[in-house]
Amino acid sequence: MTTAFRLRSVLSLGAVTLAALVVGCAEAPEPTGPSAVAQLPPVTLSPRLAEQAAAYRTYMTRAAAISPPFADGPSIAHSLTAGASYEPKQLVRGAIAYGAIVALQDPAFVAGVRAFAADPAQRQAVTYSILSDPAYAVGFPGSASAAGAIITALGDQGRQVYDQGKRVKQAAYDIQASSWSKADVPNRDVRLQQAKSVSAAPLLGDAAETARLQQAALGGAQPAPMVIPAPASPPYTPLVIRSLAVAALAALGQAGDANVDQVTALMVEPNASSCLNLSKLNLYQCLAVSKPHYEDVFCLGEHVMLDTGRCVMKSSGAVMPIEIKPRVLDVSYRDMAKSKVKPKAKKKG
Repeated sequence: MTTAFRLRSVLSLGAVTLAALVVGCAEAPEPTGPSAVAQLPPVTLSPRLAEQAAAYRTYMTRAAAISPPFADGPSIAHSLTAGASYEPKQLVRGAIAYGAIVALQDPAFVAGVRAFAADPAQRQAVTYSILSDPAYAVGFPGSASAAGAIITALGDQGRQVYDQGKRVKQAAYDIQASSWSKADVPNRDVRLQQAKSVSAAPLLGDAAETARLQQAALGGAQPAPMVIPAPASPPYTPLVIRSLAVAALAALGQAGDANVDQVTALMVEPNASSCLNLSKLNLYQCLAVSKPHYEDVFCLGEHVMLDTGRCVMKSSGAVMPIEIKPRVLDVSYRDMAKSKVKPKAKKKG
C-alpha cells in the first residue's frame, strides 16, 4: 500500500480527529515509481468557476468604491442598491473560487499537487480523497505559502470594504448639517423590498474579468492586486481549506467542465454564509425603521459595508481590526418617544 493510500485512510478516521490531524500536521504522500515521469494532465478550471470568482471580485471592487460625500437621496439609494447586490451563498462560492485561483499562482503548491497527477490510479485516489474531505489539500507541499496568499488576498479585499464602510458610517453624521438629509426617504417600503430583491439575485461576473481569472488559473497573469505573502501555518479557516481543495483539483486536471458539479459541491461554507446572512437581516431591520436619508447612510455603512467586510476578513482568517464598542442605552430614543419614556436626569451633587 502506498503512502498516498495510507494517508487517505488516516484522513477517514472521523471529523474531530481528522480536523486535528490534517489541519495541524498533515503531509502529502511522496510520488513513487515511474508514475513520477509519466504524462501530466493540463491544469483545468471550468469557466463556470472562473465566473463565480469574477462575480465575487466584481462585487468587492464595487462595494469598496462606495464613497461619501452623498449629494442627495438618489445617490444614497444608488449606493444602497450597489452594496446590497449580492446573494450570501454565491458570494461565498465566489470567494472560494477566487481563493483557489490565488493558490494556483503559487508554484510550490502547484508542483506539490502535480507530483501526484501523472499516474492515473494515484491521481484518481488523491482526487477522491480531496472530494471526500477538502482538508486533505492541506497536506500538499507548498500549502502554507498558498494559504498565506489566500488569506492575504481575501483579507485585504474585506479590509478595503470595511475601511470604506467606516467612512460611509461617519458620513451619516456629517451630512446631518445639510437640511435635505433630514427629510424622510420616499417610498420606504419599496426601498426595503428592492434591497431584498437584489440580495436574492445572482451576481454576474464581468466577461473580461472572467477570462482574465481563468487565464490566471491556467498559468497566465496573476489576478491583481497581488502581494507577496508570508506563509501561514495551520489551522486554517474552512473557507481557506476549501480554496486549497479547489486549487488542488484544478492542478490535478480535475476541475474542468466534466467535474464542475463535484467541485461546486465543495464550495459551501456554512459559517461564512451565516455571517453574511446575518448582515443582510440586520440591513433589512435597519431599513425597516430608517426614515430620514442620513439614517439610510448609516444602514449602508454599518450593515452593508462594515458587516460584509468583517465577514470576509473573519472567514479568510485575516487579522480582525480592533473595534471600540460605544456604550448605548438599552432603549433607543425612538423607542422612548413611542412609549413616552424619558431618560432619567442625573442627580445633582
